[in-house]
Amino acid sequence: MSRRITILQGHPDPAGGHFVHALAGAYEDAAREAGHEVKRIDVARLDFPLLHNAQEWEWKPPAESIAWAGHLVILYPLWLGDMPALLKGFFEQALRPGFAIGKAAPGRLWKKLLKGRSAHIVVTMGMPAFFYRVYYRAHSLKSLKRNILEFCGISPVRTTVIGMVEGRKDAREAWLTRLAVLGVQGE
Repeated sequence: MSRRITILQGHPDPAGGHFVHALAGAYEDAAREAGHEVKRIDVARLDFPLLHNAQEWEWKPPAESIAWAGHLVILYPLWLGDMPALLKGFFEQALRPGFAIGKAAPGRLWKKLLKGRSAHIVVTMGMPAFFYRVYYRAHSLKSLKRNILEFCGISPVRTTVIGMVEGRKDAREAWLTRLAVLGVQGE
């Protein structure tokens, strides 16, 4: 079954050439070959301000690519224990009230306006993935999943943590192959 997939490539270097860029490319190429419709957002190539107050919400983010998608693939490197600030700024811009969440009646929770979409988060890091999951309890990954995506109604959210990215070349090739398989599956 063909899916509509939006890839959010969250590495903040617009020049490319990083492992996250290669992973996004492997996923994208395989998904297109499998017949999925794919849009890609390279966050580092966008020009948007960081928010300082509610009045600065005038920039029109590429929310149409998120609204269009049935599945989001979010890739980023772990920086200082979290997603890069540029990606966080993008989410603050794109997932606004009225698009991602809607006000509810007094005493009720916000309405989740992005229901019906799924996501897969892929995070790369220099430390072992096991160490990140066990010692740090994958806190930033859980925060993105629970406090941003699921808060907007995006569910299920799957995760892939790739540790030791500066490691052996054969390990990198295996991860590129795995992302290509996920692309074929539309996962």
